[in-house]
Amino acid sequence: KEKPQQGMVLAAGPGERDQDGKRIALDVKVGDKVLFAKYAGTELKLDGKKLLILRETDLLGIIE
Repeated sequence: KEKPQQGMVLAAGPGERDQDGKRIALDVKVGDKVLFAKYAGTELKLDGKKLLILRETDLLGIIE
């Protein structure tokens, strides 16, 4: 298996909606250190920085 990758949350959306249309709050917040699988998410470059867009379900854990 590949070793998990570590990163920092730079931005977070408002969360998903449930079947009734109510928001489900995210467990992560800006500034959290997180672990994710090596090939998870979508990679992009913005202003010369390599960024990764992930769904919260792709995260393996939050480092405290």
